[in-house]
Amino acid sequence: MSPHLPTSLSPNSSIATLILAGGKSSRMGIDKALLLYKGKPMLQRVYQVAAECTQKVYILTPWVERYQNILPSNCNYLIETQPGKGPVNGLSEGLEQISADWILLLACDLPLLDVEIIQSWINKLSQIPASTLALVPRRADIWEPMCGCYRKEVKIELDSFLKSGKRSFQKLLSGIEVEALEVDEKIDLMLLNCNYPGDLK
Repeated sequence: MSPHLPTSLSPNSSIATLILAGGKSSRMGIDKALLLYKGKPMLQRVYQVAAECTQKVYILTPWVERYQNILPSNCNYLIETQPGKGPVNGLSEGLEQISADWILLLACDLPLLDVEIIQSWINKLSQIPASTLALVPRRADIWEPMCGCYRKEVKIELDSFLKSGKRSFQKLLSGIEVEALEVDEKIDLMLLNCNYPGDLK
């Protein structure tokens, strides 16, 4: 077992990581998950950090064969059945298939993830009230939903939200009970996500 694995979750609680790798990468021009950062595909970087923080890591994607060469052979893939519907829908699909009490949700384009920071967030989960459905970084009034923790019970809210035709993570998080994580300088750097080729420089 990795020394970084969570120790302060209650004995009956569990956490798994869900990495979303189903975006079109239209602004980047090529699949962001395969884009190299310091010689390593970004999805591989995200997976390796996730594997240090949680015992189970799942990749939600419609393109399993695309990533098999860069991820471990025992990687847990979930087939995204509604690609293009956005990350809220992706989280809902993941929760449908993952039995953990908490989900660490990560985008595939976060090359600067920090194990210690994420572990410190996981260590907070045992103290969060049952009514709080997520632990998510927030800058001023802007949530950073693609690097946060979600309680399995959020699925009810997600399904209702999606059924009403909404897709915005910002609107979702503004309508449920969320504990906001302050974004300091280190976390701000860690949350760098890559949408354009120049973002990697």
